Amino acid sequence: MADYPNKEEQAELDYDILTEALASENIDQFRLVFMDLHSYDQGQYYAGLTKEQRKVFYRFLSPEEMALVFESLDIDEERYEHLLAEMDPAYVADMLSHMYADDAADVLYELDEEQAVSYLTIMEDESAQEIQKLMDYEEYTAGSIMTTEFIAIEAAETAKSALQILKREAPDAEMIYYLFVTDEDKKLLGVVSLRTLIVAADDALIMDLMDERVVSVTVNEDQEEVAHKIQDYNFLAMPVVDFQNHLLGIITVDDILDVIEEEAADDYSKLAGVSDLDRADTSPFQAAKKRLPWLIILLFLGILTASLIGRFEDTLSQKAILAVFIPLIGGMAGNTGTQALAVAVRGIATGDLRKESKWKLILREAGTGLITGASCGLAVILIVYIWKGDLMLGLLVGISIFITLIFATLAGSFVPILMDKMKIDPAVASGPFITTINDIISILIYFGLATMFMNYLL
Repeated sequence: MADYPNKEEQAELDYDILTEALASENIDQFRLVFMDLHSYDQGQYYAGLTKEQRKVFYRFLSPEEMALVFESLDIDEERYEHLLAEMDPAYVADMLSHMYADDAADVLYELDEEQAVSYLTIMEDESAQEIQKLMDYEEYTAGSIMTTEFIAIEAAETAKSALQILKREAPDAEMIYYLFVTDEDKKLLGVVSLRTLIVAADDALIMDLMDERVVSVTVNEDQEEVAHKIQDYNFLAMPVVDFQNHLLGIITVDDILDVIEEEAADDYSKLAGVSDLDRADTSPFQAAKKRLPWLIILLFLGILTASLIGRFEDTLSQKAILAVFIPLIGGMAGNTGTQALAVAVRGIATGDLRKESKWKLILREAGTGLITGASCGLAVILIVYIWKGDLMLGLLVGISIFITLIFATLAGSFVPILMDKMKIDPAVASGPFITTINDIISILIYFGLATMFMNYLL
C-alpha cells in the first residue's frame, strides 16, 4: 500500500518545488503549483521568502493575484511597510484596489500618512474613496474594521429579483449569506438569509420574508463590544449603521476572529506588564523599549517596599527570624492577588460581569480570600510550631497570612473593576503591578502585627 504524504509533508514538497522554480525563474512550474495552494499556505510561503526571492515572486503574480496573498498574510504589522517598499508603487496601488476595502485600509494603517496618501493618489478613484472612508474612522471602532462590499436590496423586491441581484453582485461581495434590506434612503429595515431566499416562492416580496429584528452596531462602537455581540448572537456578519440607521457596511466573523485574537494578546501582554507582546523577530532594543516603562514603575514600587522594611529595622533587630517569612507572606499575597485579578479581568473582557453583579464578584472573592487565608494560616501556624517550637511566632505568621490573603484577593478583584468603571482598560492592572502593591500591603500587615506583639515574641 502506497504511503501518501501528510499535509505538512506535502506543504514542504510544494514549497521546495516553488523555491526551485523561483531560483530557475520557471514561471509556468511556479504558477502550476502556487495557484493550487490554499490562500493561507500562499501567504505563509510568501512571508518566508528572502528579499531576492520576492523580487522574482512579484514578476510571477499579477496585482490581482497578489491581493489574495496579502489578504491572507499573518505577519508583524511593521513588516507591511518594508514589503510594500520592495514593490513598484503602481503595482502596490493596483494590488490594494483589488483587495477588500477593509483589508486594504488595514494595510495602509500601518504606513505613515505620506506613504498611504501616495498610494491612494495613484489608485483608481472609486477604490481610493472606499478605502479612504474606512481610514477616516477612528481605529479600533466598528467603522475601522467593517467592509463596504456587501449586498443590500430594497424591501419592494421579489425573491426572484433579489436572487438576480445576488448573482450579479456576489463576485465583489465579501459575504453573501445575508442580504440586508434597506428603504430608498438606505436605512436598514431588516435582513434575509440566503436559505430563506432560496426556498421562497419567486413572487414572494422581500418585505414579507425579511426579519425585522435585525441586530446592528453603530459605526463608532468599540470593536471589542462588536466581538461580544457577534459571539453572543452567533452571527456570520453584523450590519454597521450610523446614528440615523443608514447602512454603512458589515463586519464579518473572520474579521472578528482577528479582533478577538488581537484583544486577547493585548490583555495578556498587559497582564504580564508589557505594552505589547514580543514576536520572535523583535529586536532586543525593541523588546526592552516595550518593557522598560512598567519595569521602572515597578522598580520604584520595589524601593518603596524596601523602605517600608527599613522602617521596621528595630523590630527585625530584636527578632531576626521574622525576616525568614517575608518572601513567604509576600509571595502568597502576590499569587492570590494575581488569581483574583485574572478572574476579574476575564469577567470584564468576556462581558460576564454585565450579567453578574460586580459587587457579587467582589463579595465572592472576599469569601474565597477568607477561606484560603484561614486554611493557609492554620497550616503555617502548625508548620512553624513544629519547625521552630515557637507558638507565638507561628500565630504571628499565620494571622499575617490570613489577613494578607483577604486584602490581596480584594485588591485583585476590586482594582480592575474600579479601572473599568473609570473607563480605563482593566488589563493595565497587570500581574506585576498587583503583586508589588500586595507586597507593600503584606509588609505593613506583617511588621505592624510583629511590632504590636513584640513583647510576646521575646
